[in-house]
Amino acid sequence: MSVEIISEHINALLGRKDAKLIVHHEGTGTPDRLAIRKIASDHFKTPQDKVFVRSVQTRTGGSSAICKVEVYTDSKLADQIVPAYVKNRNLPPGQRVSRKKGPEDEKPAPAAPKTPAPEKKAEPPKPAPAKESKPAPAETKPSTKPDAKPAAKPDAKPAAKPDAKPAAKPDAKPAAKVPAKPDSKPKA
Repeated sequence: MSVEIISEHINALLGRKDAKLIVHHEGTGTPDRLAIRKIASDHFKTPQDKVFVRSVQTRTGGSSAICKVEVYTDSKLADQIVPAYVKNRNLPPGQRVSRKKGPEDEKPAPAAPKTPAPEKKAEPPKPAPAKESKPAPAETKPSTKPDAKPAAKPDAKPAAKPDAKPAAKPDAKPAAKVPAKPDSKPKA
């Protein structure tokens, strides 16, 4: 893998060097942050704990990655400035801290088989009276529904279709009646 520096900017206020690199990786996949961190620390001749990779971008099917890297002058200063998620991304997979789960994110643990299941089988007499009380309301519901449906249908239909255009508009003046023209030909 070879490295090419696109831009380099010294940020004296934050005590770091911001760099944009192109890492060429022909024949292999996109390098992970650890590999880029090692390449950048070798190039800038600083320890890896002062180098943080902010982003890695590769075009689909491309063989070069554009990387944004921050190189700090002091590791204590880096601990204060660099966000925790960036520090976590720059660690090896075994050392990374997983995201803390909130109460809504927690999944309940699979429940162990409960032993009270056989007791429920021994209690069928209790649901039987409840079943007897349920059919009575069910019988009243069908009797009310058929009565309501036929009554609603005749009321919903209008007796006659209204005209497409109303005869007169309430705001407009009524139209004057024009007498019918007599036929110009006399009838024989």
